[in-house]
Amino acid sequence: MSELEVESTPDTDRDAQLSRLVELGVHHLAGHALEAFTALGRTVELGPDGVLVVHPSLVAASHLAPLLSRAGKSGFVVEDMTDLDEFRTVPGLKVPDAPLYTIGPVDRGDDLRNWSPDEAIVEMTARGRRPLTVSEGISWLLQQPDQLEPNFCFMTIASRKPKPGGMDARTPAIWISNGSGRDGAERRGAPKVGWCWAGNRHTWLGFASTAN
Repeated sequence: MSELEVESTPDTDRDAQLSRLVELGVHHLAGHALEAFTALGRTVELGPDGVLVVHPSLVAASHLAPLLSRAGKSGFVVEDMTDLDEFRTVPGLKVPDAPLYTIGPVDRGDDLRNWSPDEAIVEMTARGRRPLTVSEGISWLLQQPDQLEPNFCFMTIASRKPKPGGMDARTPAIWISNGSGRDGAERRGAPKVGWCWAGNRHTWLGFASTAN
């Protein structure tokens, strides 16, 4: 290995992802000084192909979404999802209760396109995987923005909004705006956090999941 090469290790990968979050200003959104945020991140152990996740208790999903970027355009939350931060992890799924934590390896779930969320979660469970929450999906794209591609976007069905007697029928999803309707033409091509009905199928939306 030459002097210019740096061996990739879990620690160097974690620190690179932590630097990315600092570059995006996540520590400011979290109300942490740079040193405190960095120290918090360095307590996390990153596994192989892991992704550093910002828990919604540290920074709400609605505040993370504008940090997404594609083709020079910032991400946004659709106007009819002002309650995004009221979505919670669905009962029965375990998500680490820590300000920063890791998931992975992540799969975009392309082979599950044109399945409904209700169908997909059964299949993922059978594969020994669990779906991503919306905060996990955003965190993944903050580190790997190229994973959001035309016709290859994804839902994050581990997040649902509780309501009396059950769950709201919407499931969060992240895709690319076509600039129509209330999105506005200026947002064409931008990353978009929106929703789909839990019983519907979409040919261009997979189901992102993690092995842990």
